[in-house]
Amino acid sequence: MTKINSQKLKHEQIQYIEFLSKDIVQAKNFYTTCFGWKFTDYGVAYTSFTGDYVDGGFTNGVPVKGSILVVLFTEDIEATKNKVVKAGGKITKDIFSFPGGRRFQFTDLDGYELAVWTN
Repeated sequence: MTKINSQKLKHEQIQYIEFLSKDIVQAKNFYTTCFGWKFTDYGVAYTSFTGDYVDGGFTNGVPVKGSILVVLFTEDIEATKNKVVKAGGKITKDIFSFPGGRRFQFTDLDGYELAVWTN
């Protein structure tokens, strides 16, 4: 696991997420292209990532649909949606309004569904 910057940690907040991936290289390319995550490889079966507010990893395995929904924040929802589509993501719920702002949902190349929101 990546050494976590303790200044980013908040009491009882999510600080590390691990995904299963059928193709770790593909996952790294997708998330680097869309969100600028930085990766560190630990052999061929595991890679960790660092984002601005959460760290995590990808390990070899078959993704399970319908698990926890990861929600990312963006300052420009249209630009983020365009990056997701250009990188090969599939939009599952187009941009919609909700009481806290606007969001969309997509699946990545492994089939995980994530959401992106803005206020």
